[in-house]
Amino acid sequence: MRRLTLAGFAVVALAAPAPAAGAGLYRDGPVGRSLLGGRWLFRLDPGDAGLRKGYARHGSARGWAATTVPDAWNAHDDSDASMRGTIGWYRKDFRLPSSAAGVTWLVRFESVNYRAHVWLNGHDIGRHEGAFLPFELRLRRVLRSGTNRLVVRIDNRRRVGDLPPSGETSLGVPSGGWWNSGGILREVYLRPVRGLDLQQVTVLPSTTRALVRARMHNYARKARRVVVTGRFGAQAFHAAPVVVPAGGERAIATRINVRKPRLWSPASPYLYPVSVRASAARWSLHTGLRSIEVSGGRLYLNGTATSFRGVGYHEDTPERGMAVTNGDRAWLVREAQALGATMMRTHYPPGAYLEELADRTGMLLWSEIPVYQMQPRVLKEAAVRARAVAMLRRDVEVNGSHPSIVTWSIGNELGAQVGPGQGAYIRAAARAAHGLDPTRPVALATNGYAAALCQTRYGPLDVLGLNEYYGWYPGPDGLMFDRFALSDFLDKARACYPRQALVVTEFGAEANRDGPVEEKGTYAFQQAFVDFHLQTFATKPWLSGALYWALNEFRVRPGWEGGNPRPTPPLHQKGLVTSSRQRKPAWENVHRAYAADGLVP
Repeated sequence: MRRLTLAGFAVVALAAPAPAAGAGLYRDGPVGRSLLGGRWLFRLDPGDAGLRKGYARHGSARGWAATTVPDAWNAHDDSDASMRGTIGWYRKDFRLPSSAAGVTWLVRFESVNYRAHVWLNGHDIGRHEGAFLPFELRLRRVLRSGTNRLVVRIDNRRRVGDLPPSGETSLGVPSGGWWNSGGILREVYLRPVRGLDLQQVTVLPSTTRALVRARMHNYARKARRVVVTGRFGAQAFHAAPVVVPAGGERAIATRINVRKPRLWSPASPYLYPVSVRASAARWSLHTGLRSIEVSGGRLYLNGTATSFRGVGYHEDTPERGMAVTNGDRAWLVREAQALGATMMRTHYPPGAYLEELADRTGMLLWSEIPVYQMQPRVLKEAAVRARAVAMLRRDVEVNGSHPSIVTWSIGNELGAQVGPGQGAYIRAAARAAHGLDPTRPVALATNGYAAALCQTRYGPLDVLGLNEYYGWYPGPDGLMFDRFALSDFLDKARACYPRQALVVTEFGAEANRDGPVEEKGTYAFQQAFVDFHLQTFATKPWLSGALYWALNEFRVRPGWEGGNPRPTPPLHQKGLVTSSRQRKPAWENVHRAYAADGLVP
């Protein structure tokens, strides 16, 4: 038996596996990709002897154990060490779906948390840093007719400048916004390229036109003259020819004037099929025509001022951590619809399947990158801001075709007082998003209390999210403890920001038990809380929307209490639905209010 030693691992080759499967788990994207599913192997790094709890199904540092991908190796470990992160290794033996000559093969990872280093057959093929968005690597020295071995080293020990950043509470407990799930959190694909590749296709829709952008890479040894062609619905289109140099890249953009356009909306989510071809490379997707704009301090969809109601959510389950299935994503969208929500928001770009479901069902999405509670001293660093802007650009490029996405949010709760570092980031991020996508506004979710209002450096933003917890958290000097201060706060926010559209991006109360309405943490308190807030929002006709935080319970960090005097850490229990998917009493209060309001959309 052949042995391969890699970074201290003595690996024994297994029997040759079957070729990679030919199906995908989401429908839009490059044509011809094959799911690299089936049996994978996992082990913890031998150098980390501190993590053992919860890893029985994954083996230990002493050996490999079978698993499947997507996978979060610490899904069942709620310890401090699990939250801080470690190093894990994945291994996959596979054969190519085709042994044809002249084909370059790529491996596509939809999301790895956080730092990935990848080898093929013992050869280093590349690295990547960051989660929640896809990346691809070329499979160099791939065996066309034999068994290949893919090895992935993943380090999920996050740093203060990562996205999201690591941190510690005043008690020395690791934090970071939500649970630090380690692993290959979304699917892995193989993708064949015959000389010229369509690396990315994005279609930016408006009401009567669509802007098609395509980025190409030439893997051949000679330059190629290429004409990008395609169809938008029944209409054919083509771009001006370009020459793509050997080993180089070129991008094209072309506009399509759509005849007799049908608009996409939550009530009528009409989608156009789009196909793009460049030489032998093909890409297919679905998009919709609609307009989104901010004018006079209101957000408009297809020319109508919005006043939506929605929910936050996290892709997280007790069984799988953040390596959720498409069934889990479908449940999130169905439960949001059943509640009466018309918008969903989370702190990072979600899986592609959820975005496609939103497109098909008419659910609006607030797309946000995980620039979460970044400390001012960290955001002052130019390199940190550059990474954040690069992630925003990638989000726009990857997800810009989805008509359900209403706005590009550049972060969450970056600091109540906007200093020079945050101001520089806001300017750079807004400029980047507007430049790449002039069809959507740019947003930021902010701290929602009076002392944080009237920040002049919010000027480049179109939409401001207000995370307000009046009547739950005390806030600065206890001024948020009185829920009756909420109405005045909202009026002051309107006065401070007359040009921007205002959305309540978070409001919520923890609930995990029966008890009196006066006691925080009870179901009755949560019911009264949502009734008061929704009734207050209804008195603000200029408010463009409000999102309850959150639809589902999810893990945050060890010791999380969230303002609840009797918490169940690490669970965030402001959810309207428990982690076992049981609806809390407040679910019906929110449902009743959302159904009765008759709000737009």
